[in-house]
Amino acid sequence: MISDVLLGETQKDIRARTIEFVKSIPTSLLLDMDEEKVIYPKEFLKKAAEYGLLGLRFPKEYEGKGLGWTSEVVAIEEIGILGTALACLYSLVSIVGEAVNIFGTKQQKEKFLKPTIQAKIATAEGLTEPRGGSDFFAATTTAERKGDYFILRGQKRFIVGGEGADYFLVYAKTDKNAKPHKSMTAFLVERNENVKVKHIYGLMGTRGGGTARISFDDVKVPIENVLGGEEGINRGADVFYQMMIPERMTSAAGALGMAQAALDIAADYSTKRKSFSRPIKSYQGVSFKVAESLTELDAARALVYETAQAIDRNEDAGKIRRLVSESKAYATDMAWRVVNNAMQIMGGIGYTNIYPIERLLRDTRLIMIWTGTNEIMKLIIQHEFYKEVSERGIERRDLEKDAINSDLEEEKIYE
Repeated sequence: MISDVLLGETQKDIRARTIEFVKSIPTSLLLDMDEEKVIYPKEFLKKAAEYGLLGLRFPKEYEGKGLGWTSEVVAIEEIGILGTALACLYSLVSIVGEAVNIFGTKQQKEKFLKPTIQAKIATAEGLTEPRGGSDFFAATTTAERKGDYFILRGQKRFIVGGEGADYFLVYAKTDKNAKPHKSMTAFLVERNENVKVKHIYGLMGTRGGGTARISFDDVKVPIENVLGGEEGINRGADVFYQMMIPERMTSAAGALGMAQAALDIAADYSTKRKSFSRPIKSYQGVSFKVAESLTELDAARALVYETAQAIDRNEDAGKIRRLVSESKAYATDMAWRVVNNAMQIMGGIGYTNIYPIERLLRDTRLIMIWTGTNEIMKLIIQHEFYKEVSERGIERRDLEKDAINSDLEEEKIYE
């Protein structure tokens, strides 16, 4: 694969270990999740921990491996072969772990991050609300301070892992009079009798991950569970902006695996299936779809891995925002196109449950929507690009002068 040239020995070892982990997952689990016989597969995370695959990016003192994004992308890409639900449940350790690792107190890292990486407890993120989607700051969940604790009230929905989580990263309004980006606080909310699963969603795909609507009915949250402690009050926006990296990078990496799975199935089928006494791969209508799919997959993979390395190099924040958004939008769009190509190659049998293509199709439809729709990604991409253009000036040639009448300034009318 194209990513081989981008990886060191550590990453290649992680890939080999993840491949073995993925091979160990029984088909029955995938089928039971898709049929909603399994609502939340706790054993999956425990097995991932046994393989040493959880918390790859986090410090060793909290049971992590002290590695970077490149290593994590390797693992998530392989786990993505299993579909969106399991890739997401695996990624929640990284997503919520990012918040605790960067913003949490030492006590919070010991209490939440370490056992999450050990798969002793499970986590989920409470971000989206019934009345909000892309507009994060329109949240209506509130937390009112009462001395050394807060009273949390509100609801969050579309929480993957909500059914099985032991604690939630929850954003709530804590200062109704402040500007939006100064009004929110992030909390680590432990499940209790006032944290209630109100609904388990029936999803088109991505089933079995316990995607739920959760209500917080006068939940008492102590100050020590404010992410970052006392200093974290009204700093929820800082957490939210940082979280866009793990949420979107994990989606992009998982999309690579799903696309690879669909392409492998279709390519194998095209070598076996015959039409007019010839394998269908010998027809350009089929083989060109394979070529186009592989090209798009390699291009997406190169972008995602370069973005991972840019994060690991700690490059400019604006550039990282752009690259992360490009990775999420392009990789998820790519996966949708590749899975559709795979189904077209396979014809009618691809539309049945004889092959897992139809399940992959249902799974990949969601990843263009969650963690920020791909339309929102494009808003961020163009915003950061125009900002770069305005700040960098002319680094290369002055291209406007490469025209025969470039000196006719009176023709260059902009208003």
